[in-house]
Amino acid sequence: MKLANRMARLGTETAFEVLAKARRLEAEGVDVVHLEIGEPDFSSPSNVVDAGRQALADGFTSYNPSPGFDELRNRIAEEISRTRGISVHGDNVVVTPGGKPIMFFLIMALIDPGDEVLYPNPGFPIYESMIDFVGGVPIPMQLHESREFNIDVEEVAGQISERTKLMIINSPNNPCGSIIPREDLEALANLAKENDVAVLSDEIYSRFLYEGEHSSISSFPEMRERTIILDGFSKTYAMTGWRIGYGVMPMELVEPVSRLVTNSVSCTASFTQIAALEALDGPQDDSYQMVAEFEKRRGIIVDGLNSIEGIRCALPQGAFYAFPNVSATGMDSQRFADDLLTEGGVACLPGESFGKYGSGFARFSFANSTENIQKALERIDHFVRRARR
Repeated sequence: MKLANRMARLGTETAFEVLAKARRLEAEGVDVVHLEIGEPDFSSPSNVVDAGRQALADGFTSYNPSPGFDELRNRIAEEISRTRGISVHGDNVVVTPGGKPIMFFLIMALIDPGDEVLYPNPGFPIYESMIDFVGGVPIPMQLHESREFNIDVEEVAGQISERTKLMIINSPNNPCGSIIPREDLEALANLAKENDVAVLSDEIYSRFLYEGEHSSISSFPEMRERTIILDGFSKTYAMTGWRIGYGVMPMELVEPVSRLVTNSVSCTASFTQIAALEALDGPQDDSYQMVAEFEKRRGIIVDGLNSIEGIRCALPQGAFYAFPNVSATGMDSQRFADDLLTEGGVACLPGESFGKYGSGFARFSFANSTENIQKALERIDHFVRRARR
């Protein structure tokens, strides 16, 4: 069966491929420490689980409106208005099965073949994949190690052309854990306004901050009207398998994005939306305790990586990823990640999985126990020492 040509332009997310390879090794009896997958290693809060269970018992098993239940949309709008310092309404919200559909639907709705899209690189691989898929032109905004994995605003300004339609930003960033400084956010906002460019602001890690406070580009003057905020429940509430996220967007995008929901998944599962309401309304202790635990693990993994000859690792300010430079080990990052898994029993991702500017780096998720992180560090040290002989 011959696939459509467009399928050749659709990428993937390497984390799931490495996870599958690691599982196969485990089935053969190999002990693997998993630092590849971007998923909190905590259970969903018990009150959220109870709410989901009760919703099923109460009959929330049917279709619902494509953009989501009004009660949840209104509650999300309240949360975004409070945390971002802007004024939005439930009508601005579209609820989706996870955060990725917002990327998918928004890029499909906005980008024609030949339109240019700026996106962070290293960055979440689905950005570039979707731009390519719809025939757009991906323009990578390099995140510089020398700038704590942030952009050079003047460099970005020089990348904007008359064909630039959309700018994607991600703060805190996956894979680098970097946070865009507020002054750079303001400069990007000014570039967007001056050049009539829409902005997709991926803020899925907004609760995972270890320094400072979260700033959204939507909070700058005239930016609410051109910004789409992507957020969700997967990370903040350890609800990855519930598949529930959302976009907060200008009104002119709500109907076309909702129509894409109708044409693809019909709607987001009803009982998960009831559970999401409980996540927002219920106690936040589990979420904050999870972030506090990640902060402790951050110190352990960064200090441990920096103690290994040939590896240097910047301190991530947010998210739950370390992104060390491994080039001085004498291995390229693809070989480093492949051999570390098969020979060292530690699963991580090569930096190239996040774009061409990820070459020479590796991503380690510290969404694993302190005990396992320490075990992984010992294995990485032994692996690098053996490789350098």
